[in-house]
Amino acid sequence: MFKFFTQKDWFLWSILGSALILSATASIVYIDVQINKWFGEFYDVLQKALSEQGSVSLSEFLGWCYKFAKLAGIYIIVLIFTEFFTSHYTFRWRTAMANYYHSQWNKAHAIEGASQRVQEDTLKFARIMESLGAELLRSIMTLIAFLPILYTLSEKVTELPWFGEVAHSMVWVAIITALGGTILLALVGIKLPGIEYDLQKKEAAYRKVLVLGEDNLEKASSPVINNLYDGVRKIHYKQYFHYLYFNAAKWSYLQGMVIVPYIALAPTIITGAVTLGFVQQIARAFGRVEASLQYLVRSWPIIVELISVRRRLAEFERQIEINDFRQKI
Repeated sequence: MFKFFTQKDWFLWSILGSALILSATASIVYIDVQINKWFGEFYDVLQKALSEQGSVSLSEFLGWCYKFAKLAGIYIIVLIFTEFFTSHYTFRWRTAMANYYHSQWNKAHAIEGASQRVQEDTLKFARIMESLGAELLRSIMTLIAFLPILYTLSEKVTELPWFGEVAHSMVWVAIITALGGTILLALVGIKLPGIEYDLQKKEAAYRKVLVLGEDNLEKASSPVINNLYDGVRKIHYKQYFHYLYFNAAKWSYLQGMVIVPYIALAPTIITGAVTLGFVQQIARAFGRVEASLQYLVRSWPIIVELISVRRRLAEFERQIEINDFRQKI
């Protein structure tokens, strides 16, 4: 699976490509930091304009809008380029995997589900890594960029409801709530990876019999395929049930977190010690930090699928090595 990073043929794509994606992601996060700064300044101007007639001219107000348009335009261009390049990058990764499996096909073709591993699972692995890997990288860099900002802004928030004075309170609120949510959903969804793995195995067995039945009807008789499909149906229903309570916990947590920064800011807001721009800026910084820390929460279903795909490919490669050893002796 990871020969993409060890083979000379893929050096430019694996090493330099990774560096380019890293740089582009850093640029996206930097622009997001500038947009967050703009939000704080713009809402202060908005508050000034609403509280005192004629205090802000039309040209000044439109100038702030133009500044945002420039930042957003650059952000979109860099984001589109990064996603385009990442798609090519992960397909090269898939190609490196496929080339290795092709070279070992004389040892691999007899393994059950070999064609599915080479065609379907390499495709799934590449697509999952494209979305999951890019999101992980962005989450880490966003956390590195926004955590110091939230730490600095939190100096003005010295009191929390029910807890009283807490230094840099918003940082602690973000860490504790995100960590608590991650642990909660990890426990709630602990059975999902195993169910996904069993589901793929049953689907593979069902598909194999149907393929064999194209050449030999006796191998795909009605009792056989009906029995296999019954197993597929049951494992899907089992998965739906477990995702029912997992999604209930996940969305309850995520929706509940929307109001958390404003509850934490309540004592500071009601004293009138901060401006509207400050509230918007710290709430947005809080959201970025929290979203980065919630990476596992938001990506858990995709991680479940990745665990299943990686497990199947690891077993496939292990079986290739066993077959290679047998041929040598």
